[in-house]
Amino acid sequence: MFTFAHPNTTMSNEKYLITGFSGFVSRHFLIYLEENKISSDVLGIDINQADFDFLNFKFVSCNFQKTDLLNKTEVEKIISEFKPNHVLHLASNSSVAMSWKKPVESFTNNTTIFLNLIETIRLLNINCRILSIGSSEEYGNVSADDLPLKEEHNLQPVSPYGVARVSQEMLSKVYVESYGMDIVMTRSFNHIGRFQKDIFVIPSFAKQLIALSKNNSEVKELTTGDTSIIRDFVDVRDVVHAYYLLFKKGIKGQLYNICTGKGTSLNQAIQIMASILKIKVTHHSDVSLVRPNDNKIIIGSNEKIKKDTGWQSSYTIEQSLTDVLNDYSEK
Repeated sequence: MFTFAHPNTTMSNEKYLITGFSGFVSRHFLIYLEENKISSDVLGIDINQADFDFLNFKFVSCNFQKTDLLNKTEVEKIISEFKPNHVLHLASNSSVAMSWKKPVESFTNNTTIFLNLIETIRLLNINCRILSIGSSEEYGNVSADDLPLKEEHNLQPVSPYGVARVSQEMLSKVYVESYGMDIVMTRSFNHIGRFQKDIFVIPSFAKQLIALSKNNSEVKELTTGDTSIIRDFVDVRDVVHAYYLLFKKGIKGQLYNICTGKGTSLNQAIQIMASILKIKVTHHSDVSLVRPNDNKIIIGSNEKIKKDTGWQSSYTIEQSLTDVLNDYSEK
């Protein structure tokens, strides 16, 4: 049984079940709730133990359970006891690069875990809003004429990860239309910020650049994959604000891009970070880091989420990259 002994806990508290609790997006969502003084009971579940302090918030009361969402019996027990009214489904194998190396694992740990979750909620008849988090990787390769990408654009994913995310989205629609479940879907574009692991491209660059900035050699060279690709990078603090607004104002069964509407190439991101660190760098491409097939350019339209919720991005790419550099500098 999950008990919340927090002094601010009341019957009217918002109850959030957060899957993928140990990741950096969940951590920022908790910070968002705390900073906005939103009294909340949160139950986090993840296959990995969280490496941050989640027990000393003033307005957010947290419990955590190490759980594999593939374990249907355990998932049923957790949901039946906690009875959330909000479910933030962040759990995933979210690395595109890893999906090429382990496609079966990627599909299972994106699509199957989501199906386990929503089917359990359906069978238990839990009245809650579910936020199904998808990805801009669902769009696949597009032409410049297609930009900025709107939600109704045809999907042509070019990675196992992208295919898994499309499958999750299609399952969401089936459960909304067939069972009337309250699911809101997102296609969240590349989000960046503090606490992100260096298996992702921007923190990977930041970690290398921090090391190079402390190197006395005249030639500072970075190892990269294809730096010509362009992405719509959105600050994770803007992302979690969008998620909260979608819980409150998103329309059931609807899908929302979460993006800035602006594109930045990986080469530009490297040069911005080098400028912040006041160093000059060159970079060479490592063939092993180049994916078999990659979206060359992804820039989204955020008109729909702005219209329905009033959300807008607040942080510039320079602010976000500065935060990432500061995070890795402190580490």
